[in-house]
Amino acid sequence: MEKKNVSLVKLFLSMMTISAFTFGGGFVIIGMMRKKFCDELHWVSDDEVLDMTAIAQSAPGALAVNSAVIFGYRIAGLAGALISVLATIIPPIVIISVVCMIYDAFSTNVIVQTALQVMRAGVAAIIVDVVIDLASNVVKTKNILNICLMIGAFVATWWFKVSSIVIILLFIALGLGMSMLKGKEAA
Repeated sequence: MEKKNVSLVKLFLSMMTISAFTFGGGFVIIGMMRKKFCDELHWVSDDEVLDMTAIAQSAPGALAVNSAVIFGYRIAGLAGALISVLATIIPPIVIISVVCMIYDAFSTNVIVQTALQVMRAGVAAIIVDVVIDLASNVVKTKNILNICLMIGAFVATWWFKVSSIVIILLFIALGLGMSMLKGKEAA
């Protein structure tokens, strides 16, 4: 995908809005970034979103921040990465600071507790939507190996309770091994 002339202000405001109104963690924010930067603004492609998500999830740290760095860098280089991270961390810092100041009243309030319980259902639905989108992108490639690996990873984590860390490390090793084999075949 060709580099587009991107407004850093628009990138900052987009990331801040996504961060401020996204509840549920990294996968939810990735889904929102995909909708904004791929579907609406056309700054990245679906394939790039898949690749960036894999990289963000493989790196240590918070998935939302990792994704902001990668999306921002892909969209507008180093300045984009810095602006995206700043925009992504400002809303949670402000919200958590306010919650800490009024925690006692917040934690015992029945209305707040009910709202949080209802939000869990919405967050679960958004995460399922993101998973379906990402899985459908893998299926669209029609690469049997990738489809089998995706299914195998799901089975390993869901039924056999294999740690996601083990899955990620295994897939990194597998990807590096496959790249080395392709390099040797090309030589």
